Amino acid sequence: MLRFINAWVVYPLAQYREGRDILSKVRQLRQQARQSFTERRRLRQRQLANVLEHAGEEVPYYRDLFRRLRFHPTKLLRDTRHLEDLPVLTKDIIREQGDRLISQRAKRGVLHARKTGGSTGPSAVVYYSPAALDWTAAVNRAALESVGQRRWHREMHLASRYPEEFPWQARLREWFKTQALNRTNVFTDHFDDHAMETLWRKLRRTRPRLVQCHPSTMFALASYVARQGHPAHNVLSVFESTGEVLTDRQRDLIEATFACRAINRYGSAEFGVLAYEQLAETRRRLHLLDAVAWPEVIEHESGSSEIVLTGLLNEAMPLVRYRTGDLAQLGEDETGWHIWELQGRIHDLVYIGDAAYPTHYLQDVFDRLGGIEEFQFQQQAEGRLTVRMVVPDVTRHAPISAQLRAWWGDGVRVEFCDFDGLRRTGWRGKFRHLVDASDEDKRAA
Repeated sequence: MLRFINAWVVYPLAQYREGRDILSKVRQLRQQARQSFTERRRLRQRQLANVLEHAGEEVPYYRDLFRRLRFHPTKLLRDTRHLEDLPVLTKDIIREQGDRLISQRAKRGVLHARKTGGSTGPSAVVYYSPAALDWTAAVNRAALESVGQRRWHREMHLASRYPEEFPWQARLREWFKTQALNRTNVFTDHFDDHAMETLWRKLRRTRPRLVQCHPSTMFALASYVARQGHPAHNVLSVFESTGEVLTDRQRDLIEATFACRAINRYGSAEFGVLAYEQLAETRRRLHLLDAVAWPEVIEHESGSSEIVLTGLLNEAMPLVRYRTGDLAQLGEDETGWHIWELQGRIHDLVYIGDAAYPTHYLQDVFDRLGGIEEFQFQQQAEGRLTVRMVVPDVTRHAPISAQLRAWWGDGVRVEFCDFDGLRRTGWRGKFRHLVDASDEDKRAA
């Protein structure tokens, strides 16, 4: 009964209190999902032309670009291939152009900043309007409904445990949010047996229908549960993978250990949730959520194809032909667009003392410190870790160093540098958060 009250009373109340409008957008997405893909494709084509028309009128960067190329967005109503007349957008351009990529019609005081991840290049900041933020929340809600997760079902979200204590107002607000969502937040940091046993007990006690977290975290838990021989076949129904690519090895162990269905999800800070695996899907491909973005692929330097997206929901900062840095195959059938063989967003483990930390956890911690534009790890012997940080504001160097010493003592050594001081690895210098010490040795040689 409490879960239904949360879903039908607390959630709408929280939406009203926060000035959000999510549920009406979820209803629109449900109605669109009932249409054929042919109908939806025509709708998205009109949205695409409208987004570019707005960009050409209100966004300084695109206004100058369209004028120089004599590009007219109305051509897209006849043939979407005219989109290829425009150059691709990269993180480098976003950082370089800054405010010139923000619509002049947008109210700056209400925009929400989102920092992109660093797995596909140095981070950039993307700004959302309140309406665009509501749309991303609605898309996420609709995606969950597609795998049977309703608002009255329990869910568990495994989040990073931050070293500092949050103010009581922030904790109270988060508690109210979790009640509205019927969500239990469980905070994790490293993967030792004690942490996994604590996580397992909370999972068994909560018994959510759905668990959402990085696959590396759930894989570590599944490995521990299987090793301990814990009976785990009735504790959850669906595992939703976020933040990283779900590998076949991870999926097989998670599904076998918990007798659940593992669902792959693809999203980004630039757009929100973009693609979602369906329960009935047997080919392990992801259904692209066409309400979010218009997809393309371009040939990548590695010989594979790279996903390029044009956002349809964020007029405050429209991203046109944005290179995601993620490699995948894109296909289309009568049900919509699909992607498969997705590569990118690789996270690693690093050691501080005897404790193993996933890099996504440390990324969350560093984001809390503020002023860190990018970072990179190099693992040293005996559980020591070197962290290279790009922090342009030199007045932040001493406070950041002091805070890291307070948390981890001599286990972390900090080096401040510019972007040129970060290492590139893999195809044509793909960015990774963890640089193997052997790479440094090779470079020195």
